[in-house]
Amino acid sequence: MTEGTRASGSPGLGIADTLLALGQSCLDRGEGDRAVAWFRSAARGGDARAITMLGRCHERGWGVPADPCRAAAHYRKAADLGDGWAMFNLADLHCRGIGVPADDEVAYRLYAASASKGNAKALNMLGLFHESGRAVPADGNSARALFRAAAESGDCWGRFNHARMLLQDGSEEEALIWFRRALDSGFPDFYRGMAAALAPHPNPRIRALAAQAGALAGLRGAGTPE
Repeated sequence: MTEGTRASGSPGLGIADTLLALGQSCLDRGEGDRAVAWFRSAARGGDARAITMLGRCHERGWGVPADPCRAAAHYRKAADLGDGWAMFNLADLHCRGIGVPADDEVAYRLYAASASKGNAKALNMLGLFHESGRAVPADGNSARALFRAAAESGDCWGRFNHARMLLQDGSEEEALIWFRRALDSGFPDFYRGMAAALAPHPNPRIRALAAQAGALAGLRGAGTPE
């Protein structure tokens, strides 16, 4: 990093880093319009992370009208600049056919490129593709390896899917360990999904984990089951 990219008064902190931090702070306070202004300022300098965040704002409707087509355009530009999160987000759009044509093969390639940048969430998505046979032949062993890699890299869904496969393979004690680790790294939508998936399980220890996930998600009636 050259001196010309450092923020005045912030040794070691680049101007783009500062603008991104200001934008994120505005998002955290629910000030989407101000966040967009900061991200645009950083994007003018060609910062791929800022371009990705503009895409995220257009995808989610943060400070601007929701527009998945514009989101995809921003993600594509940032992906071309090498941003792993832009690759992941564009893959998600292709996976769902939102703002771009539904295309599993394109999504798979983008997830793979994102994973090569160290994105654990992309590893988990690749695991799902290999498990279900989307874009590639179904391959349980490859799915297991990818879920494990995502789990060991800290992704909550990777931990959940790794645990799910262990449970399927009869390794219940190890599965319980990874389900508990998933509870330590999730977010509300994840907890809701985990609770719904595990609640019907006949094992009371698994159902207890579902209840914990439900409590973390704020679901009603999420007490420890009998």
